Amino acid sequence: MNMKKLGLKLLTKYRTVSVLVLILIIATCLSNSFLTFNNLLNVIRQVSIIAIIASGMTFVILTGGIDLSVGSIVAISGALSAYTLLNTNSVVLAIIVALIVGSICGAFNGIIITKGNLPPFIATLAVMTFVRGFVLVFTNGSPIAARMKAYNFIGKGYLLGIPFPIIILIVVFAIGFFILKYTAFGRSVFSIGGNREATRLSGINVKRVETLVYTISGLLAGLTGLILTARLGSAQPTAGKGYELDAIAAVILGGTSLSGGQGAIIPTVFGALILGVLDNILVLIDVNPFASDIVKGFVILLAVLADSKFKSVSSKLDE
Repeated sequence: MNMKKLGLKLLTKYRTVSVLVLILIIATCLSNSFLTFNNLLNVIRQVSIIAIIASGMTFVILTGGIDLSVGSIVAISGALSAYTLLNTNSVVLAIIVALIVGSICGAFNGIIITKGNLPPFIATLAVMTFVRGFVLVFTNGSPIAARMKAYNFIGKGYLLGIPFPIIILIVVFAIGFFILKYTAFGRSVFSIGGNREATRLSGINVKRVETLVYTISGLLAGLTGLILTARLGSAQPTAGKGYELDAIAAVILGGTSLSGGQGAIIPTVFGALILGVLDNILVLIDVNPFASDIVKGFVILLAVLADSKFKSVSSKLDE
């Protein structure tokens, strides 16, 4: 293999990292403040919120599904966690409530999709709307205070000089990587996305795996709701709005195929970093907030088109 072909192969294999490096270079050129330690730490802390949701979304998309309800699950998990803390003063119970509520919502998604034979888009859209409405009624549209030092540590504390949300993110991705790479469940997730019927005929309980996948997505959305509430010191009824789209974008930017069966969890964090750096640099260069979504959407579109081109080149190189 000549050097040019080898270079193209490496570029296509690490395309998400390549796009991130390019954006980092552009960001550095556009603002002197970008490469400061505090700014980079802030970017990574912000990214951890979306990246944790995106890790669960990776499982879902690998099966060929989609989960539009994660943003609403963030809100309901945070609200019930804050309510529990306010009424019991128990940090442990508040944490458990957030994780259980997220898991239940995720499992409900999985059940109505597998037992009700509903398309994931429709099922999770309905759950998204229902849960968001429930949060607004439960909170009466007002924040719920969640101020306790041990609880707030989850969202804005430091461990060995590292923001605690980043440590949680590393643990989540390490576990997700292990599950997808080295377990039978992980292989089943890829298999369902590749060929659902063949997977069913091979003896794998497709419905159970799918239900577990949506439960994982809900659990991690619940964890995100906990982190966000702990960081803000209150549960906001509008929390998590739009997070589902950012999570999906991060997964796609990470190279996971929307049709399922192809992808990996580690590149998802690079996809989330791309979104985080874009948001940060647009703020630093004082782009109109109303125009920032236009810029971000355009960059995401370019990245997805480039990813499609990279995959085409990669398949030709393998021939």
